[in-house]
Amino acid sequence: MTETTAPPSFVPPTRFAVPGRIAVSNRAAAVWQTATLTGIRRETPHAATFRFAVPAWAGHLPGQHLMLRLTAGDGYTAQRHYSLASAPDDAGHVELTLDHVEGGEVSGWFHTQARVGDRVEVRGPLSGFFAWPGDRPALLIGAGSGVVPLMSMIRHRRARALDVPLRLLVSARGPEELIYAREYGAETTPVFTRRAPAGVPVGRLGAAHLAPVFAELPAGGWEAYVCGSNAFAEHASRLLVAAGQPVERIRIERFG
Repeated sequence: MTETTAPPSFVPPTRFAVPGRIAVSNRAAAVWQTATLTGIRRETPHAATFRFAVPAWAGHLPGQHLMLRLTAGDGYTAQRHYSLASAPDDAGHVELTLDHVEGGEVSGWFHTQARVGDRVEVRGPLSGFFAWPGDRPALLIGAGSGVVPLMSMIRHRRARALDVPLRLLVSARGPEELIYAREYGAETTPVFTRRAPAGVPVGRLGAAHLAPVFAELPAGGWEAYVCGSNAFAEHASRLLVAAGQPVERIRIERFG
């Protein structure tokens, strides 16, 4: 994850004041903490979830991210931003889901060398722009690993048994590349761009996928969250605007 922006024609607010935000001071978010790897769960052939124990973790909101730092034996360090996949109520633990990026220093280490018991450093949570506290209807649109912060929102809703409307449209090349496939329920519509199960159409996210969501518009409308590559974020955002979503209620997290 590298930035939170929007297509050129969009002018979203630069700050998002979140009602009911978990109180995490800037000072706390700036402190590096030791995180111990306690579990590794394969999600797809190229993505896995890494679970860490972080005893002093102060909590986070769905949609926030952290900074992770690896230090080699010779003192060389590498830092990356990663979205949090876990729900805030998972006290003392956080989960990150990482794609194995070809040539990636940090993701490569996690996918080829990391073992339970290994330690890294983390600090956060960071950013309130993309956060969702569960107090408003949420329309989530993600592609590939862009679904990671959106899954944190879904898990939060389930853990708290919230009745606020939430819908997820998630795009993947095929069923084998659909991250968190075992966890999706009635709130989720998968979109397969290259390969799909028998009877399921193949194609890019389009207006037809959004039509049912906007046909049942909740009171107060949707707060839209889009996460994915630059190209996907721009495409999805333009579809939202065409469907009638107010520009100021589209929050975008893009990377790549």
